[in-house]
Amino acid sequence: MFGSVENTGYEYDVSGLSGPIMIPKRFVWPYGGRRVFLSGSFTRWSENIPMSPMEGCPSVFQVVCSLTPGYHQFKFNVDGEWRHDEHEPYVSGNYGVVNTIYLVRQPDISPTILSAETPGRSHMDVDNDVFGHVEANPRIPESDLEISRHRISTFLSTHTAYELLPESGKIIALDINLPVKQAFHILYEQGVSMAPLWDFDRSQFVGVLSAMDFILILKELGNHGSNLTEEQLETHAISAWKEGKFQQNSVLESNGGSHPWRFVHAGPHECLKDVALKALQNKVSTVPIVHSDSEDGSFPQLLHLASLSGILKCICRHFKYSSGSLPILQLPIGSIPLGTWVPKVGEPNGQPLAMLRLNASLGAALSMFVQAKVSSIPIVDDNDSLLDIYSRSDITALAKDKAYARISLDDISIHQALLLGQDANSPYGLYSGQRCHMCLRSDSLHKVMEQLAKPEVRRLVIVEAGSKRVEGIISLSDVFKFLFGIG
Repeated sequence: MFGSVENTGYEYDVSGLSGPIMIPKRFVWPYGGRRVFLSGSFTRWSENIPMSPMEGCPSVFQVVCSLTPGYHQFKFNVDGEWRHDEHEPYVSGNYGVVNTIYLVRQPDISPTILSAETPGRSHMDVDNDVFGHVEANPRIPESDLEISRHRISTFLSTHTAYELLPESGKIIALDINLPVKQAFHILYEQGVSMAPLWDFDRSQFVGVLSAMDFILILKELGNHGSNLTEEQLETHAISAWKEGKFQQNSVLESNGGSHPWRFVHAGPHECLKDVALKALQNKVSTVPIVHSDSEDGSFPQLLHLASLSGILKCICRHFKYSSGSLPILQLPIGSIPLGTWVPKVGEPNGQPLAMLRLNASLGAALSMFVQAKVSSIPIVDDNDSLLDIYSRSDITALAKDKAYARISLDDISIHQALLLGQDANSPYGLYSGQRCHMCLRSDSLHKVMEQLAKPEVRRLVIVEAGSKRVEGIISLSDVFKFLFGIG
């Protein structure tokens, strides 16, 4: 039925086919084998194209052919047996069960995934035709998803946290006996939202103090029946705060809901994949890297605070010149299950996206952080157009001039809270757009990953072109859950 299979030992390029346009098409067989060949209607079923195993993924074979636009059939010869990919479109025809494709006159995706953005064109300048294409919601080929996830997993499993360590830098750690009020000011002055906690008596790191702790403290101060007063913050130690919350069986979001004295950390020789999984499993964005020369872990050294953005930067840098090696990076984010989106009208079980107006109270924002378990809240106008964003880390700005001692959470608005955090000489501010990192549903996954790999960007708000109407939000953890296939 088919021509004999011969290993010709060269890269096949379809020639002799008439037509004004030739479109490169990548064929993939992701199911293993020793020798794999491709044959199809574009070779009149008389030629067999050798396929090559992918670098770093020997069970996946691929070949690129230039085809004319139109309908094509094909199948694979794997170790002398004719096969078709059951996860791709297929039909029964004159040559048995075959896979099918239809190529339009222009390629669906760019042949390179890391090309520079067009000069002078903002990522917010997208015409309606692009949105129309994205709304078609193209299906992700299972082979592309499997290949991309496998290659990323292989890379992260063979590189260690040691590679994240900078040549120089400083790390802030806090003594557990430090008053929480003083710790509040330290985090604000140092421009950080969390710090590991050191217990001198045990000579160990025992946990972290984060912005969520201060959110809970401010809510506690606002309770009329609270035993914790602003004056007591002068002497109330971090250890007393943590222990008190544990005894009340309160869930401490600052450590992903885990035991307050459980210290989530990693060693410098742990692979990047394990570090990322620790962050996801414990619902934190930062994992301290700690090293000890002793077998019992005594006298530990705090080397670095590894973040998901740092790991994502390693992925982007490693695959920067491997055009096409991660097929899913070329897909628009609107076509893949990524992030949290505003539910469509009539969508069953749709959960509303947490958003607030500028005149909403700071107390409402803090309650939303705790109850909705979100790390940031888009601030929008009456048309749901993005104005700013309020994040958990913004709470440390209330330490400026002891603002927390002069305000009532329910009397101060989000607008006023954002203004409190502004510095007169700061280039960032309300409506400046510098705090709000945005993307469009038509942006590629690669572009989103490149943005999130920047240390100052922790999430992207998905907006509608022109109106900046909020459509969703993508966090670092969302990206890693998708890349790891975690539901």
